[in-house]
Amino acid sequence: MSGAWLPQEAIRRKRDGEALGADDLRMLARGMADGSLADAQVAALAMAIYFRGMTPSECAGLTLAMRDSGDVFDWRGESLPGPVLDKHSSGGIGDLVSLPLGPMLAACGAFVPMISGRGLAHTGGTLDKLEAIPGYRTQVEPERVRSTVRTAGVAIIGAGGRIAPADQRLYAIRDVTATVDCIPLIITSILSKKLAAGLDALVLDVKTGNGAVMTDPDRGRELGMRMIELAAETGLRSSAFLTDMSEPLARSAGNALELREALEILRGEPADPRLMEVTCTLGADVMVLGGLATTEDAARSALMKSLASGAAAERFARMVASLGGPADIVERPDRHLAKAPVVVDVPAPRGGFVTAIDTRALGLTVVSLGGGRTSPGQPVDAAVGLDRLAPRGHAVEAGAPLARVHAAKEDAARRAAVEVSRAYAIGQALPARPPLLEKIGSRR
Repeated sequence: MSGAWLPQEAIRRKRDGEALGADDLRMLARGMADGSLADAQVAALAMAIYFRGMTPSECAGLTLAMRDSGDVFDWRGESLPGPVLDKHSSGGIGDLVSLPLGPMLAACGAFVPMISGRGLAHTGGTLDKLEAIPGYRTQVEPERVRSTVRTAGVAIIGAGGRIAPADQRLYAIRDVTATVDCIPLIITSILSKKLAAGLDALVLDVKTGNGAVMTDPDRGRELGMRMIELAAETGLRSSAFLTDMSEPLARSAGNALELREALEILRGEPADPRLMEVTCTLGADVMVLGGLATTEDAARSALMKSLASGAAAERFARMVASLGGPADIVERPDRHLAKAPVVVDVPAPRGGFVTAIDTRALGLTVVSLGGGRTSPGQPVDAAVGLDRLAPRGHAVEAGAPLARVHAAKEDAARRAAVEVSRAYAIGQALPARPPLLEKIGSRR
């Protein structure tokens, strides 16, 4: 690269459809990480990539540049007595799988340094859910991550600071610039964080349907295969699944509400069957991929035992305490988690069966209540959201609740109730359900 490097020139070349070289990508990632790239420049770059795409070489280059924008974990010197495993989801409404699955895997002998993200567009984020716990720190120094992984077996933290800081910057700007559903940017965001975590194996959960970032199944398969291929090039064993998100995966949507639902699972209480099927399928697959189990049946049995024995709940409690939160969060969530002052039912306008749900509309309702962001860095209200969400196929009588709204004010609750009611279609025949899970592929 000759002469002075100018970010606007790299952005112009990408805008005009040119492929960027490794030096350009390193400089752009460095500028995102150290702040020398303005927000407007990062947004312009994201939009140029959205419309012009990236070659496989560019995706690999930007992924590695963003990984190397901060510290990269190397667990080989830690003498850990088990594999370093993780799971990642592309995002959907009520997708709280990471919260119970990380501790479940840890209780089965894995070590899980899970670098997660915040909410994107209409979807919730694992970090926002965990920050509903008073004192819980998602931005910590790598030394704290290492000690938490050693003692609890799991640490769910965020990019930024010394861990993939370029991704944290780009991630926040994608959230508010309509560039969330861009395959190259999804690939680079996910894999830069996961490669920084120093994993032995990774399972990818690609959400599709009207509640997901990637709504079209064909694009979801493309995303999954491209991530598997890029992970293989870096030496990371991975597999990918397609998960239907044409209805919420959990019965709640909102940060503290989803955290409560996750804690119920960890305490061994009855859980939504779809949510548990996704959790156990992803967990069993990555356990086999990482050599922690020889068969998926054996892995599933171990995962369920981790809940029944209380071992997974103990791991979660240890993680929370190590990262600054209260040690009794599992036993006493109501002591620590915020509750919205206004809670109202959403009555069904007629009797019948829930035939379809505009899941994206439910996510946007949570955002409008204050549970998501409309500008980078905006604080969220952990208490607001929706719960007791009726699933597809649920039989309702006229006036019976379809869901509950949790809001900060009465007028916000009324508006949200109207939006939720509009998101539900009620008919007289049971609807057909698409397959919940489809395995896209695996590279060992």
